[in-house]
Order: sequence, then structure tokens, then C-alpha cells
Amino acid sequence: MGGFLQRVKIVEVGLRDGLQNESQILSTSVKREVAEKLVGAGLTELEVTSFVHPRWIPQLADAQELAESLPVIDGVRYRALVPNAKGLNRALQTPVHEYAVFLSASETHNRKNINKGIEETFPVLEEVVGRSLEDGKRVRGYVSTVFGCPYEGEVPLKQVVAICERLFEMGVYEVSLGDTIGVATPDQVKEKLKTLATCFPAERLAGHFHDTRGTALVNAYVSLEQGILTLDSAFGGLGGCPYAPGASGNMATEDLVYMLEGMGISTGVDLPALCQVSRLVQRELGKQLPSRVLQSVLAMEGEKGGNLL
Repeated sequence: MGGFLQRVKIVEVGLRDGLQNESQILSTSVKREVAEKLVGAGLTELEVTSFVHPRWIPQLADAQELAESLPVIDGVRYRALVPNAKGLNRALQTPVHEYAVFLSASETHNRKNINKGIEETFPVLEEVVGRSLEDGKRVRGYVSTVFGCPYEGEVPLKQVVAICERLFEMGVYEVSLGDTIGVATPDQVKEKLKTLATCFPAERLAGHFHDTRGTALVNAYVSLEQGILTLDSAFGGLGGCPYAPGASGNMATEDLVYMLEGMGISTGVDLPALCQVSRLVQRELGKQLPSRVLQSVLAMEGEKGGNLL
């Protein structure tokens, strides 16, 4: 891979996507400390929370309090997931820099996740995106189950293309393509991204891979080969979807940084400092986090995975 890969961007989603499926709820003060330490480790794009109704995602019920407490630092952007107009009203009262909207590429998962069909979801997102742009906020789009659905199996690529087209028409600046249940294989990723990159500029697409079957990192590598230079990841490999049975964590930020730096691609991330953040969260959650790099670092330091306290 050539020098063009120096532009790889890591979007850290651990505070939102990583924590939304955890039974243990972290305090706002701990989340704020994690955000500060992630920024201190060199991460500049952080998705920090979601303005979904607390009844659905109680782990993120403190969205407004957290958003208002985050440190203001030049060059650092905070993003929040905004599901609908009510969530947007809450988000607009905070200093969060930008928002994200989401829907699934499969009808069944969309109904499970949002309680609406895909076509019913578009007007909701159009209102959120339109009002956000009017307020000067950038908006990112997420499309889940791009590479497979837990209910429907294979998702037709033309369906993904049609949804991406609608999102771009609304005004989102980027669409993140999600392997929500971690079923994607490298050849599948290559073929789908090759087609999608003929429909949309590659620089407006991102990869969002879950590591359910241990393929997230290699799928990220294939994405880079296809010119997709923005990748989502979560510290420690946290994550999962409440409405996707069997889905495990996101690609671990530590593992991604290790791979990129080993390829000669500077990330600007201090890997030891990042591992310290994940160690903090591992202790707070009382469980071993799945990042392979994190666990190897802890092992070298003499801290066993089971020694969490």
C-alpha cells in the first residue's frame, strides 16, 4: 500500500456503540474520564453517546449530562447518535459538534431496532438531518447489516446502494457501512466495496466491522485496499447490538492502531496510553475486554486477564 494511506481516519465509537450493550452502567464521571484519556491518547473523532430514549438504552441515559461535561479541545470532534426529532431536541441543547443517524439495510432488523420499516424510517431521518444542517451541524449516516442480517441472512447489495443514495440525498457527509453481526469475509467485503465505490466516492464511505468471528481486522485491511480510508473501532473491542443476537464487539482500536502503525501508517495514537484507557474500563466493568493487543500488553506487564481489580 502506498503513501495515500497516510490519510486513514479512525473514528472511536467505544463510548457509544461500545457501552450500549453492557449490563454494567458506567457513571458519567468515568465516561468523562475515559473521553479525556482517549483524547489524551491522540484520538480526535469520538462518538460519545446517543440521544435515544433512556428506556431503550439505559446505559446512555446520561447523554445530555455527559455531552455538556466534555472538554473543549481544538481539533477534537464529538459525535452523538440521534434517532428522531425528540432526540434531536435534546442534542441541540448540548455542545456536541455533529450527529449521526442510522437505519438497517434489512427490513426485519430495522423493525427490531427502530420499530419501523425502512420506508417509514426515511421521513424521520430527513427531519433530523434537515434540522441539523440548518443548525450548522454535520451529520453522518450508519447503515447496519450491510454484510448480513441475523434474521434475513444475505442482504441484497442493491438495497444497500438505494439506502446510501437516500442518505446522501438528505445531506449526510459520510456513510458508515456496518457488519453488525460480524459475518463478513474478506472476499465479500472486497466485492461489495468495489461495487459501492463505483456508486459513491470512496472518501465518503467508512467501514464498521464487528469481530464476532475474528475477521474484523482483515476486513478493515481489505477496506483500505479498496480505498475506504475511514474505519470505526472501539477501545478494548467493546460493543454489540441489543437487536442482533450473537453480535459481539467492534474491531478493537488497539488492534487497528497496531496493524496500521506496523504498516508504516501513522495514526497519531499513543498505543500504550490507549491500552491504559481500556484497562481502566476493564476494571470498571469487571470483565476482560477482547482486544488482543490490550491483553498482550497486560500479560507483558504481569496483569492477568482475570485480575481486574
